[in-house]
This record gives sequence, C-alpha cells and structure tokens, in this order.
Amino acid sequence: MFNFCACVNFKQETSDEERRRDASIRKKKFKKSLKEAYNVPLTLVSPRESLNYREDRIINLDVGDPIMYEKFWKKMGKKATIVIPGWRYMSYLSGGQSLCWFLEPDLCQQILRLHRVVGNAITEGRYIVVGTGSSQLILAALYALSSPNSSQPTNVVSAIPYYSSYPSMSDDLKTSVFKWGGDATTYEKDEPYIEIVTSPNNPDGSLREPVVNRTGGKVLHDLAYYWPHYTPITAPADHDLSLFTSSKCTGHAGSRIGWALVKDPEVAMKMVKFIEMNTIGVSKDSQLRTARILSVVSSSCEQAGSSEYPESFYGFGHRLMTERWSRLKQAVKHSGMFTLPDFPTAHCTFHGQQTQPRPAFAWLKCEDEEEDSAALLQRHRVIGRSGVSFGSEANFVRVSMMDRDDNFDSFVQRISKITRLSED
Repeated sequence: MFNFCACVNFKQETSDEERRRDASIRKKKFKKSLKEAYNVPLTLVSPRESLNYREDRIINLDVGDPIMYEKFWKKMGKKATIVIPGWRYMSYLSGGQSLCWFLEPDLCQQILRLHRVVGNAITEGRYIVVGTGSSQLILAALYALSSPNSSQPTNVVSAIPYYSSYPSMSDDLKTSVFKWGGDATTYEKDEPYIEIVTSPNNPDGSLREPVVNRTGGKVLHDLAYYWPHYTPITAPADHDLSLFTSSKCTGHAGSRIGWALVKDPEVAMKMVKFIEMNTIGVSKDSQLRTARILSVVSSSCEQAGSSEYPESFYGFGHRLMTERWSRLKQAVKHSGMFTLPDFPTAHCTFHGQQTQPRPAFAWLKCEDEEEDSAALLQRHRVIGRSGVSFGSEANFVRVSMMDRDDNFDSFVQRISKITRLSED
C-alpha cells in the first residue's frame, strides 16, 4: 500500500515577500535569457518615447499579408465563427463523392456558390481540387501537367515580371519532372513546356494572356487576384486549369486553403495524387472554417445594404483599396522619385459600373535607372521586394498594399518624403 505522505513533498505556504523576491529573480533571469538569445539590449520605452519609436520603426511590406481585412471580419462577429467538437472530423476521408476524396462537401458547395455570386469563373464541367494554399496546388498542377514520358524535365515559364516564387518552386525540389525555363516572352525551345499565366499579375497588377502559344505546351492560370476588390470582373474565367486562394479572396491567409478548377479528370486525379503523397489530404478544420467564411462573403454580396450586411465584403475591399491607391498616387506624385503603372478602366459585372484595377501590390519604378529601389526604401525603413526577384530590374520594387492602416499610413508618409533633394 502506498504511503501518501512519503510520495508528496509538502511545503509551507510562501509569504508575499518571498513571492515578490522570487518574481523579481525570475524576471531578471527571463530578461537575461532573452538578451542572450537575441543579442540585443532590452530597454523599456516610455510613453513619450514610444511615439518616436513608432515613427522610426521598420515597416515590412515585402510579404503580401492581407491583414487589412481584419476590420471587416471583426464586424461579422459570430456569423464568421465556427465551433468544431473534439470528436468530429477525425477521419482522413471526407463524406462526399468528389474525385478529390479529402474535399469537404461544405467547402465544395461554398466555392461553387461564391463563383456564381461573383461571376469570375465557370465551374460547370470542372472538378474542384482543394490544396494547402495555392502554393501546394501550383506544385500539384506542375506535376500533373508535366510530360510523364519525356526524357527531359518539362520547362516551366512565365512572362517577366513573374511571381518571385515560381523559379524556386520549379527548381528547389530538384525533380526530374519539371524545371524552371525562364521568361515566357523569350522561350523558343522545341520542347514541352508549361506556361504560368498570373492574371491580374503579381507583382505589377496587369491582366495577362499566354504569350508562348507553341505546340506541346500547357497553360496554368493563377487567378489568385481575380476578385472584384482588386480588378474589374469583365467575364467569367474559362480555362482548363485555374487556381484560387482564400488568402487573397477573403484575407484568411493563415487558413492555408486554395482550390483548383480543373476541366480534365486525369489532370485532376494526378493533382489529388500529388497532394495525397505530399500531405495525405488537406486539414478539415481549415476547410470548414473557410467554408463558413466563404458563406459569409456570399451572403454579404447577396444581401448588401441590409441591416445584417450594410456592405458586402468586396464592396468594403474595393472602397478601401480605392482610398489607398488614391493616397499612394498623391504621395508618389509629390515625391517625384517613382512612377506607378497606369491601369485602364473597364466595366465590372460584379459592381455594375466602370472600375479601375486596384492591385494588391504596388509596382514602383524609380525614375533613376541606376538606383536600387529596394535599397532606397530600406534607407527609409521600408522593406519591399526587389524587382530582381521577379526577373526585372533593380530600379523596380514591389510593396504590399494590404497591411494594417498604421503601417500603410506611415509608408505613404515616408514615400512622399523621398525626393531627389533628400537623396542628393
């Protein structure tokens, strides 16, 4: 029989003085460990000093993190909330009859509903393949579209400026299936190829079509930004393979959900097989959360102007992006150091009026062609992504337009102060 008192070490209650002393010691040890870990001095900032600290802080606009939409989703409250009991959705398998065996039926229905409401893609005669963000889907698509019987890897090409991750996605796996082939506008090899067409384009926001148009080629359309808060919806996309992502569609980048609309069942099955080998499916929790979010977006569009949805999600996003682009253009004009692309207006079938593209990124060009634009911004404590990363020149730089208001406000102020006089 166990002797309870022998198994437990009783200790007298600690006094308030001892607790304060122990807390002080623990705080000092914690600060010391942080200082050693980061090798930076730890100092307290007074309220008076904090203003100067905020004005002088580094603003990281290198990544397209769409957190500016937080304001909308805070207003949605419980409508966008989902609770999953611990015993639900434990299986690898989903309950639907989809070719994509891990696609949740609720997500499938909400994807179809959203495209029908927005009118930006044809879904009839397409298979839906869900992935862990569009990044996984791009790799799955490249795997599925590559020539299986070729003795050489299939070339992957995209027109400059192309999305900066395409080269590394194509080459870093060191696969014998596909490889990076460079700029689509100069591709002349008599070999199988896959052209990635991003429209609207990341980084410059332009609308694009395939440019190679040679025999033996296949096309992958990355339509992550073909939504009415970024660009006019002129017609539903009608392609063999199109990719979308909740990251830019709703702002929920952390859920890591994307989907493909695929016409050819064999291509769809190969994509499913790739994801099965890669991650054995896609998180059900993320799929169900995304289904709820997409449902709220569709309802906000269908009931815009009602007491429940005073403004649609895309109305909110379009208004906010219009305001931001107007302010940035004024700041760039005042600076005189940069230029921005010009975008033509077009009739948007979703908004029912003429609208102008308001891309998720600003593609800034320094008028001094010898200037490194990313380095120039960094001298003003703004981090952007160099045009070199997109296959372009160093006098271009991409900055995100989707950060929180305080960061965007500071960025606009700093851009307006970068003048030729200040740099001489």
